[in-house]
Amino acid sequence: MHAVVVRVSVQDVEQATEGLRNNVVPQVKQAPGFVAGYWTRSGNTGLAMLVFESEGAARQAADRVPQSIEQQPVTLDDVEVREVVANA
Repeated sequence: MHAVVVRVSVQDVEQATEGLRNNVVPQVKQAPGFVAGYWTRSGNTGLAMLVFESEGAARQAADRVPQSIEQQPVTLDDVEVREVVANA
């Protein structure tokens, strides 16, 4: 398994949360190879970890991140693909 780790800066917490729940999460759930996703926030910083069955599926999803958050009140800080080495 591989994970896409996304870091964002949030400009409007309420609007970003609504957009995340109504737009981003449903899109991600439909992505090929999707296993699980976790979106977190601390103040105005968001961090998401999206787990996929394969590296290829994770890389395809990572390539779509900039487009999927275009309409959201956040600034994309970083996107990376990492190997999942353990889970519980």
